[in-house]
Amino acid sequence: MTLTKPQIRHLRSLAHHLKPVLIIGIKGVTENILAELNQALEAHELIKISIAGANKDERQVMTLELCQASHAQLVQRIGRISVLYKSNKNPQLLKQMKINQGIPKNNSPKPKRKKS
Repeated sequence: MTLTKPQIRHLRSLAHHLKPVLIIGIKGVTENILAELNQALEAHELIKISIAGANKDERQVMTLELCQASHAQLVQRIGRISVLYKSNKNPQLLKQMKINQGIPKNNSPKPKRKKS
């Protein structure tokens, strides 16, 4: 499943307030990191990952490796922080987006200003 632009925007807004669930250090991506990643994605769907101790290219490679290993999708990558999304068997985050889109906006007319 590929995420659409509105879905990515929605997930980025939800991820803004999250703290990194997984912190990758000098050892890089290990089997334990992948196990923790899969557990975190199953529990939360949307997670932040912090990659420390690597340059920009290494962080990008690690992020892509994590996405491929967990079958997750990259939502956003800024500096050393990456946001990954993987839908559960019962996806809640995108379902929440569809519900919120169905709510009509308050389009009540604005009060007219009196001309002086």
